[in-house]
Amino acid sequence: SLRILNVERNGNIIYTCKDDKGNVFFGLYDCRTRQNEHLYTFEKDLHVVSCSVNSERTLLAASLVHFTKEGRKNELQPGSKCLTLLVEIHPVNNVKVLKAVDSYIWVQFLYPHVESRPLAENHLLLISEEKYTEKFHIQVIKEDGNRVVLKDSGHLPRERVAEDFVWAQWDMSEQRLYYVDLKISRSVLKCIQFSADGKFNLMFEASLDITLSDSGFKLVNFGCDDLQDQKNLSKHLTLCVFTNHTGTLCVCYSPKFDSWGKITYTVFYFHKGHSKTFTAALGSVDSHVTKDLTFLNLDYYVAVYLPGHFFHLLNIQHPDLICHSLFLTGNNEVVDMLPHSPLQSLSGSLVLDWYSGKLYRAVLNQSYLLQFLWNTQLDCEKMAVLHCVLSCGRDPQFLEAKLIQWISENVSACHSFDLIQEFIIASSYWSIYPETSNMDKLLPYSSVFAWDTEIPGITLVTEEIPLPFMKVHSFKGYWEKLNSNLEYVKYSKPRLLYDNSIVRKEWHSLISEEKTGRRRSMVYMRNIRENAMKVISNLEARNLEPRLTPLFQEEDNHQRLLMGLMVSELKDHLLRHLQGIEKKKTEQMVLDYVSKLLDLICQILETSWRKHHLHPQLLYC
Repeated sequence: SLRILNVERNGNIIYTCKDDKGNVFFGLYDCRTRQNEHLYTFEKDLHVVSCSVNSERTLLAASLVHFTKEGRKNELQPGSKCLTLLVEIHPVNNVKVLKAVDSYIWVQFLYPHVESRPLAENHLLLISEEKYTEKFHIQVIKEDGNRVVLKDSGHLPRERVAEDFVWAQWDMSEQRLYYVDLKISRSVLKCIQFSADGKFNLMFEASLDITLSDSGFKLVNFGCDDLQDQKNLSKHLTLCVFTNHTGTLCVCYSPKFDSWGKITYTVFYFHKGHSKTFTAALGSVDSHVTKDLTFLNLDYYVAVYLPGHFFHLLNIQHPDLICHSLFLTGNNEVVDMLPHSPLQSLSGSLVLDWYSGKLYRAVLNQSYLLQFLWNTQLDCEKMAVLHCVLSCGRDPQFLEAKLIQWISENVSACHSFDLIQEFIIASSYWSIYPETSNMDKLLPYSSVFAWDTEIPGITLVTEEIPLPFMKVHSFKGYWEKLNSNLEYVKYSKPRLLYDNSIVRKEWHSLISEEKTGRRRSMVYMRNIRENAMKVISNLEARNLEPRLTPLFQEEDNHQRLLMGLMVSELKDHLLRHLQGIEKKKTEQMVLDYVSKLLDLICQILETSWRKHHLHPQLLYC
């Protein structure tokens, strides 16, 4: 039977299968060409522990265990061996033994971003059950045309990367190694970043208030684990690290299950400086359902799934309020439609279903989320799904039209918050958020700043946690964004969220001065009017068809003062606090934000007018 072994950084899938004689075949499925390729065959009855192929498909690394005569895996008793081999496969040629030890070994080639030219040097990680990680430097040369062979195969340089750890996780897409050191009284999470040339740096250390001393040795995402290891999953803790491009750093932890009446798990939001411990009541328990808690990375969200019992969608971008996350129990059709078999979360959003052997990429179905909005009765679920739809939307205009239609039918059915206000603020926020990840510190993403209503079946405890200690001083990409998030948690007091009460105050002041004959400077007033004209021009460009509602179509001085002030005050706020963004780009973001906000108001009014069969001439009667 076919068994998936690994998914490499480029998406290629490595698998193995056996023939009737017990020969082990290694194959590769190319995700681009959708073609299968035979890599190598071992003519012995072996069990494959781990496997990896370099980016050029010239080298195969494999860790193998012999089967006993009874057909079972050798449990590595004294005298038995786990062989770690390096094979030349372009074409098939020499085999080199890297390790022959009495413990399991896992292998993983590093994948550089640059794949346009052949690499003279490859880098291979070996992770040992003896709690250490090594990196081999492997040079190759070409002989007789395209024949690729090892250079100086008798001596492959290697170096220690990490040691004395009890848990490790490989981030394939970002080429990072996370591992936990056990100190005298605490667990310390560390992260090593590998670069394209194979060099590596220890990036941070972070204290974890969890106990791992008696949990044994655990690896995450070093290929696909054997199904036999899934039988006792409920007896072991679950620990995994999730990040995304905005600089988030989440550690999800579920201890050993002591009671089946409830499940407890903790999420450490290091980029926010706090942790949240969730306790979910299960009610009656079906003993036939696999009791394996799975955490899935869904970009701005982390899904927490216990087959047959609950599905939680945690907002990791804005985790402060529980109402921005979704909590579904076992009597919900969403939970029923998900697989009840053990799931393994791989790098990115890949998921392996153990029973079917199928590999999936987990995504949020926006059509189903919209359908869920129409059916749910709980305000907390309306809030959570509304934000989820807006954050993951791949067609904003279509989604906004659908959401406005839903709002027009349900505006009076929401009692815990103002549905229209929440939609306008959230949608305007997400319209410019991709421009810069720092926007969530400067612009409101919700009209709600506190939530006291109980979430059915969920108990929550929030605690402050120590921030990670960064071990380097120069940051790029993700690390620059993470460091910015940590700096904000440390030093930004009070909060820097924009408050439009300043606009209202200034607007009333200008109107009052106009009535009393006092005037501001000509330059100031001209700037306000120019801002207003830019907004009106932007609104007209967004909608080429005439609007049903006669908004912004006549000369209204007070209305234009308000629009101009909205642009002016928001621009000053962002220019003062938004770092690393060009002034021209910031000004355009402000214009887009204000235009979006006003455009949404127009769309809501137009939907309402159509619903009640109103006509523009109504205002002129």
